[in-house]
Amino acid sequence: MLFLKLFYVFSKIGIFNFGGGYAMLSLIYSETVVKNHWLTNAEFTDIVAISQSTPGPIGINAATYVGYTSVVNAGYPVWAAVLGSVLASLSIMWLSFILMISISHYLLTHKDAPWVKNVFAALRPAIIGLIAAAALLLMNKENFGSPADSIPYFVLSIGLCVAVFVATLRFKVNPILALLVCGIVGLIVY
Repeated sequence: MLFLKLFYVFSKIGIFNFGGGYAMLSLIYSETVVKNHWLTNAEFTDIVAISQSTPGPIGINAATYVGYTSVVNAGYPVWAAVLGSVLASLSIMWLSFILMISISHYLLTHKDAPWVKNVFAALRPAIIGLIAAAALLLMNKENFGSPADSIPYFVLSIGLCVAVFVATLRFKVNPILALLVCGIVGLIVY
């Protein structure tokens, strides 16, 4: 039953994936943390962080990890967990792959049609909204700490977030450099 649920959940995430990995973070969080309790908030935050330092899309990385972890936590052997991770990884892509193969020729031949341009123009704000929702979702205790735990660490976390946002947006600082600097600050302070 768990394997069927993994297939269903990640197929649903894959088919509603518009705008890339960050746009699907809210749906991944809802399905894996809130509804199915396959992950904790801290584990979800770790997946997002690790996905940024490993190759591949965040959705595939999350599916692979969740597929493995959920099967192990259900008491199955490791070989079944590997199967669960492969199943979840394939489930997140199969429907969107078939859909894109089916409509790509049509879209390429009609890409200049006004209605196609209007559809894509309408999708842009929705995608930006989904990415903003993912950013808000990651602004939690696991990422920023809590004023109840330590006010200086909380203020430092908020300060680093604002500084990186301004540096990358206004001064076009390379995000990798900003990530490296924040990592060094984190190692020194924490």
